[in-house]
Amino acid sequence: MTSTLTPAILAFRDDGTPFSPAYDDIYHSAAGAFAQAEHVFLSGNGLPGRWRGRRLFTVVETGFGIGGNFLSTWAAWRADPNRCERLAFVSIEKHPFRAEDLRALHARMVADTTVGALSEQLTQAWPMLTPGLHRLEFEGGRVTLTIAFGDALELLPKLWLRADAFYLDGFSPAKNPDMWSPFAFKALARLAGEGATLATYTCAGDVLRGLAQSGFECTKTEGFAGKHAMLVGRFSPRWRVRRHEPPLPFAASERHAIVVGAGLAGCALADRLAARGWRVTIVERHARPGREASGNPAGVFHPLLSRDDSVASKITRAGFEYALARWQTLERAGYDFARTREGLLQIACDEDELHALTRAIESLGYPRELVRPMSAAEAHAAAGVSVARGGCFYPQGGSLDPAALCAALCASAGDAIVWRTGTEAGRIARDGDAWNVLGADGEVIARASVVMFANARDAARLAGLAHAPTRIVRGQLTRLPHACAPALRLPAIGDGYAIPLTDGLLTGATYDIDDAGNDLRVESHADNLARLARLLPAFGETQESASLDPATLSGRVAFRCVTSDRLPMIGALADETASEQQAASLCGAWPLDLPRAPGLYGSFAFGSRGLVWASLGAELAASQLEGEPWPLERDLAEALDPARYLLRALRQGTFDRG
Repeated sequence: MTSTLTPAILAFRDDGTPFSPAYDDIYHSAAGAFAQAEHVFLSGNGLPGRWRGRRLFTVVETGFGIGGNFLSTWAAWRADPNRCERLAFVSIEKHPFRAEDLRALHARMVADTTVGALSEQLTQAWPMLTPGLHRLEFEGGRVTLTIAFGDALELLPKLWLRADAFYLDGFSPAKNPDMWSPFAFKALARLAGEGATLATYTCAGDVLRGLAQSGFECTKTEGFAGKHAMLVGRFSPRWRVRRHEPPLPFAASERHAIVVGAGLAGCALADRLAARGWRVTIVERHARPGREASGNPAGVFHPLLSRDDSVASKITRAGFEYALARWQTLERAGYDFARTREGLLQIACDEDELHALTRAIESLGYPRELVRPMSAAEAHAAAGVSVARGGCFYPQGGSLDPAALCAALCASAGDAIVWRTGTEAGRIARDGDAWNVLGADGEVIARASVVMFANARDAARLAGLAHAPTRIVRGQLTRLPHACAPALRLPAIGDGYAIPLTDGLLTGATYDIDDAGNDLRVESHADNLARLARLLPAFGETQESASLDPATLSGRVAFRCVTSDRLPMIGALADETASEQQAASLCGAWPLDLPRAPGLYGSFAFGSRGLVWASLGAELAASQLEGEPWPLERDLAEALDPARYLLRALRQGTFDRG
């Protein structure tokens, strides 16, 4: 996928009707546009009738445009007392509007319609125009819009979901032939659930033949307002050629899950499961949540830049944007976790990195609300103190209190959580169609059909995984009192980080691989001070810093859990015993080929990026559990798969149960 987008440009004709040169299409009056959406796409797919009595109904659209089809579908869902419990709408748009343009367009088109209030919610939630998938949530999470910015031919194969209805929108085949290619039709067929329907306002012969060859039985019917004809169809293939069926929800005996660990990962899992109606038992060895790495006084959050927009950069950007949206929802509900609002400054470590950051921002076309380059003078003005050199500025980055965020996530889940604090999980055991989590004494702590491991460095051991290698990294933080702390205005990162606190400054952290010592060390404080002086040269030149005795400083030690590829472990766990038995046939396997341990999921090994990855990781795991559209492209989700090291061993013929 390309890393840049060409946004749609909004303009208005002399008569006041809006259009976009990027589309070369005319957007008609609200009455006409929404009536057409209702006739072609809703009625053409048998809605709202077909979603009644369903827990989940998923719509896939091939051209979002101004969002008229989504708004019409959402309005119909709201008006239906027998609606499905959850509506998932997934749409692709190659030339998305900017939020301000979408708001201006809707102000003219839908202000006096029944969807006007919904339009305002949509424009308020509209994401930054960065490539890839963006998960937006409405109606308390019961309506989701997964909007994919990019080319449909690139993105369709990267979606993973079970579609119940297709809205084939996106202009005529003559204007956009690639979208209607045989490749696109096959991609749709890979996503189609049993009996999935489709509707489109084009009846071109190539479209009809392409759909028929991909397993859709189509018929022509009367078009909108008696003009032309439209096409409706149903997925009814004569033979099965799919290697994998689209995802289904896990067949749980009851909607009860155990989450092991109450740091950021575990609390985010509880929040996302509770939003879907699950009861959650949290097993935590400490007396309250957020006591280990999530107990640090503050942590930073920001995207990750790379010149080639690497897999890690894409995943981190997706996590950053989803986390911001989730936090804003919590804040609107009245929860406070000391999130800063001034942005975050990344100071380049040297001139080579400075040039690399600048080139990455320019070449990849990132929007300015995500990141922008800064000269040394600009960085000095933003920080309020002299800095080593320029770098980049993340307007929506910053710092927050991780333990307070844990508390907010758990409070949001409310009574759905049953706590088992002060209790350490020793092992798990299969018991019929459920799992028992047992303590060190062998007594059952909790029992459920689903267990999610969010206990960092102990997750692989507890889950019995031999192919999920993780390591610990000791990190010591140093706290400086106000009297000797630089007057920094906003969090800064580089070789280490510096976070202004109400009572001074937090800096660090050391990166001591495979070091399990939890003692505060004078040499670690000294290392942190040296890094701070390199980050903020003015600090190293002050009399206060020169007279600082590291032995007198306070701090905190916490442990990160990392993998060798520095990506977390998120998703369904593999059944390693079954994989061993099938090793010969799995030597050429792909992730979806692997047998999975029933009801076991993981969300751990976040390293230093728990704030950015925890919420997206929880949403991905919950989506897999529920058979919902994944909030991340399949290739990116597979890069996070806890079974990726097992898969590598099977492919290389080095499988060993250990």
